[in-house]
Amino acid sequence: EVQLVESGGGLVQPGGSLRLSCAASEFMFNSYHMSWLRQAPGKGLEWISSISPLGTTAYADSVKGRFTISRDNAKNTVYLQMNSLNPEDTAVYYCYVRDSRLRDYWGQGTQVTVSS
Repeated sequence: EVQLVESGGGLVQPGGSLRLSCAASEFMFNSYHMSWLRQAPGKGLEWISSISPLGTTAYADSVKGRFTISRDNAKNTVYLQMNSLNPEDTAVYYCYVRDSRLRDYWGQGTQVTVSS
């Protein structure tokens, strides 16, 4: 079973930065796209960013230019560097992967709160 463990969330002031990490285990990490999604209070899931096995990245317009996704295949870890945070970024952030059998795996979620 694939396990995804997220960390790095917390409370930050507007304009601040955080880096989220997602450590994966027990699957061929190098073979799959990895994604970040978030859920703000009272809203549905929003796709934020994805990175391909070879490092090609994509971003939602809401975070483009502020967030950066990266991966370290040697550590089976994907990161989300979040800069210029604003209160609208407050959400639970989830790491996600879909395997070759179309099975979905989610991290436990990490809370990011942006508030002054």
